[in-house]
Amino acid sequence: MGIDDIVNQGKKLYADNKDQVDGFLRSDQAEQVSDQVFDTAADLAKKIAPDQHDATVDEFRDKADRAVGNEK
Repeated sequence: MGIDDIVNQGKKLYADNKDQVDGFLRSDQAEQVSDQVFDTAADLAKKIAPDQHDATVDEFRDKADRAVGNEK
């Protein structure tokens, strides 16, 4: 089984369960988990990148957060 097979299986799994996946991505639980993950990733990026990029990191974090969970 190659990488293409795995990708195609993932696409099929998503297509077969799209409503459930989309529902979860808009749930309170997804919001809580995504906040923690995005905050941790942003903090790490700020430690690695020069301080002048902190605003950009925050901007990307906020865009990603709006895509997952129920907060708009």
